[in-house]
Amino acid sequence: MKVLSTLSTFRAAHMALALLAASCCLLATPAHALRIKEVASVQGVRSNQLTGYGLVVGLDGTGDQTTQMPYTTQTLSNYLQQMGITLPATANTNNLQLKNVAAVIVTAELPAFAQPGQFIDVNVSSMGNAKSLKGGTLITTPLRGADGEIYALAQGNLIVGGASAAQGGSKVQINHLSAGRIPQGGQVERAVPNPLNEGDTIKLGLNQTDFLTANQVVNAINNRHGMGTAMALDGRTVEVRAPVNPGARVSFLADIQELNLPINKPAAKVVINARTGSIVMNQAVTLGPCAIAHGNLAVTIESTPVISQPGAFSQGQTVVAEKTNINVTQEPGKIVSVPSSPQLTDVVRSLNALGATPQDLLAILQAIKAAGALNAELEVI
Repeated sequence: MKVLSTLSTFRAAHMALALLAASCCLLATPAHALRIKEVASVQGVRSNQLTGYGLVVGLDGTGDQTTQMPYTTQTLSNYLQQMGITLPATANTNNLQLKNVAAVIVTAELPAFAQPGQFIDVNVSSMGNAKSLKGGTLITTPLRGADGEIYALAQGNLIVGGASAAQGGSKVQINHLSAGRIPQGGQVERAVPNPLNEGDTIKLGLNQTDFLTANQVVNAINNRHGMGTAMALDGRTVEVRAPVNPGARVSFLADIQELNLPINKPAAKVVINARTGSIVMNQAVTLGPCAIAHGNLAVTIESTPVISQPGAFSQGQTVVAEKTNINVTQEPGKIVSVPSSPQLTDVVRSLNALGATPQDLLAILQAIKAAGALNAELEVI
């Protein structure tokens, strides 16, 4: 009995130590740690865009109007000739009425290291006046790269995420019907050469230019693999000495991509979308003390019809004229004192106190920046 009791006590103590060690590991790992793979990528490891021209067949009368889109019938004629079918010499391809065929542009993204025989997703978009691609089938379409070479072939049934209905002159449409997608609809025919295993060094490219982040990446790699392993070339490029063996190089990259980095405070920036009136700012934006005067200018134009009717038996004509009144109203601008705002919540509270619309804030923020009271970079998109 003593032996069993001792074993039970030992197991309980062992489990307690294991739980304590696990909890210590969890506490030691930052809850929101930033990894190197999230701020940098390996130069040369990139995807490539592919594009092609093809035909979608099998549409339910919603294809191109071939009298207005002659290239659709010309493409179909060329395709039939490739299949061994020749149209009569007397037939005019421009007079063919093909309501179930549509000319389309096919695009795809070839991932890095994609090998022949693997499948990729393709996007299909109408380039004519087809009403809908729903229910259509893309016939074999070669996809070419920027160098003009064929890297994949696309074919399959389209998935169109939309619907439409029409009756009695009324029409209802949901989503977009002239574009669709074919999951795994492209098959890779040629691999793209990759320089990953060339030389004894690799280069990491940061997503954004930042000297502090580049220095932190260098320190994290050198602390793990020894001094001199990594060196920053500039604010966006880090050169790393890597093993020559391909297998060891892959393991080395997998290790350094998981290294943790401290989270830095981003540079203060305000992004303004002039088309939509959207304003987005990060937490580093601060506002210095300033005074703002803002008033609205309104122009109102009123047009009133005036009818001039001739007297009886005068054989005159009734004339309709317009009387236009133009009024210009300008609200008195009041000066608002904006206090120093060291935090984002204070900045938002100060801007809301102005009572300006988003369109007015576009001009106000630009004026505050010009006056030197906005401590942030202003970017207009």
